[in-house]
Amino acid sequence: MPRNERPQWTEPSTQEVRLSWAEERPSWAEPSREGALDEDPPTREDVTIDVTTKEVRALNEDRAFNEELILQDERTRQEERTRQEERTLQDERALQNERARQEERALQNERARQEERPFRAFRDDQPPRSRHAFKDEQSFEQAEPARREEQPRWTEQQEWRPAEREIPQPPPQQPPPPQPHQQQPSPQQQQAQPRRRPAPVPVFTAPPRPPVTGRPTADSLDPESLLRGRRNAPSKGWRRLVYKASGGWIKPGEPPEVRRRRELVARARTPVTTGHHRVAVLSLKGGVGKTTTTVGLGATLAQMRGDRVIAVDANPDRGTLSDKLVLETSATVRDLLNERDQVKRYVDIRAFTSQAPSRLEVLASDRDPSVSEAFSGGDYQAVSQVLENFYSLCLTDCGTGLLHSAMGGVLGLADQIVLVSSPSVDGARAASATLDWLEAHHYADLVKNATVVLCSVRPRSKSAVDIRKLEAHFAARCRAVIQVPYDPHLEEGAEIDLDRLQETTREAYLQLAACVGDGFAGMGE
Repeated sequence: MPRNERPQWTEPSTQEVRLSWAEERPSWAEPSREGALDEDPPTREDVTIDVTTKEVRALNEDRAFNEELILQDERTRQEERTRQEERTLQDERALQNERARQEERALQNERARQEERPFRAFRDDQPPRSRHAFKDEQSFEQAEPARREEQPRWTEQQEWRPAEREIPQPPPQQPPPPQPHQQQPSPQQQQAQPRRRPAPVPVFTAPPRPPVTGRPTADSLDPESLLRGRRNAPSKGWRRLVYKASGGWIKPGEPPEVRRRRELVARARTPVTTGHHRVAVLSLKGGVGKTTTTVGLGATLAQMRGDRVIAVDANPDRGTLSDKLVLETSATVRDLLNERDQVKRYVDIRAFTSQAPSRLEVLASDRDPSVSEAFSGGDYQAVSQVLENFYSLCLTDCGTGLLHSAMGGVLGLADQIVLVSSPSVDGARAASATLDWLEAHHYADLVKNATVVLCSVRPRSKSAVDIRKLEAHFAARCRAVIQVPYDPHLEEGAEIDLDRLQETTREAYLQLAACVGDGFAGMGE
C-alpha cells in the first residue's frame, strides 16, 4: 500500500481529553450546585491521590484478612496437635494397664501351676486304680500290691491341742434314796431313756483382775485419735480461704472461739442426773432484768438441749413473764392448781402453757386485777409436783421480796439460784444483801453454788462504777459471775427473740447456760 494511502496518527486535541476525563470523573468529584460558584473543581492530581489511597487501604485489609486466616489455621493445627498428644497418652496408659493385667494374670497362673504341681506329680506317679484300666482281672491283682508299696507314706505330725489345765471336778452326787412307794425302772427302760449330758462346770471362777494402768485399752481407740483427716471445715476467716483455695486438702482446723463455743454447748447439754432440776432466778431490787434473764436463759437452754424446759412465774403479784412471748392460751398457774388432778399426760398440761419459737414453755401468773388471792408457797409446791413429771428443767421467776410465802416454797425446792443485779452501787448492795440473808437463813449451799448475772453492762459507759471490783466481790462468794451486755432488743421490753439479739448478748446467755448446766450433774456439791 502506498504511504500516502496509509492511515496517519494524529494527536488528540486538548478539548477531547478534557471531555473524556470529565466523563470518567466519579460522581463525588462533581461540585454541588450550591458551592459550584465558590469551590474549584478537583484536579487530576487529587483524583490520582484518592485512587491510590483506596488501593492502599484495600491492600491493607486483604493483608489483615490473610493474617487472620493464617492465625486461625495455626490455632486449628495447635488444637489438633494437642488432641493427638492426648490420644497418644491415653493409648499409652491403656497399653500399660493391659500389660499390667497380663503380667498379673501370668503371675496368678504361675502360682496356680506351682500349687498344682505336687498333686499332679503324685497323680502321675500312681498307677491306675480302676479295674477297667487293666486288660484282665489277673493283671490288676498283680499290680495292686506293687501300687500299695509305691504309695508315698506321709510322716505323722503331732496334732495341735490346747494346753491342759486343771478343771475342778464337781463333787460326786449321790443318788437319792429310793422311796418305798416308787417303782424302780427296769433295765430295758433304763436303756431306752436318752442319756443326759451333765451341766458344764464353770471354769473362770476367779474374779476379774483390775486393768493395768499405763497400757492402752479399747477406750483409747476413739475416732478422734484414729481418723487423721477428721476435722471440721472452718466456717469463716483466713482458715476458710485456705480450705477453699486448696480444694479441701488443707484443713487448718477450727479457731479458738469455735472450740470454746463447742465446749460451752457441751456444758449446757449436761444431762440432768436427778430427772428434774429447779433453778430459781431472784433479785431483791426490781427493774434489774430478772424476768429478761429468766427468758434468755430458758430460751438458750431449750434451744441447745433436747429435753423440755419450762419457766414458771412465781411472782405473788402480777408478774411480767408472759409479756416476753406471744401467749397461746389464757390459762394461768391458778387454773393449773384448780385442775391439777385432771392432768395425766403431757398433752393435758400443754393446755396451760405457751411455747416460744425456742421451745421454751411458760406458765403465766394471774393477770386478772379482780383476783385477791396471792400465790403462796403451798401453791408453788403443788405446781412443782405436777411439773416434775413432764419437764426436766424448771426455771422460776421469783418476786422481788424475800419474806413472802411464795419465796419460802421456791427456796425450799430450788437446786440452784441465779442472782440478777445491775452494774450500779444500789443494785450491787441489794444483791450482796440477798446473799447475806440466804446465808443467815440456812441457804449457804445455794449461795456457794449460785451464779450472779450483771445485766445491761455498757462497754463504753461513762459510769464511775468499777465492774471488775463488782465481779471480784461476787466471784469470791459465788460459783460464777456472768456479764450480759446492753442490747437494744432487750430494752424494748417486748417479746424476746434470740435471733434479734446481738452476737455478744447471745454469747453471754450461752455462758450463763453453761454455768447453770454445770450444776445439773452435781459438780458444785
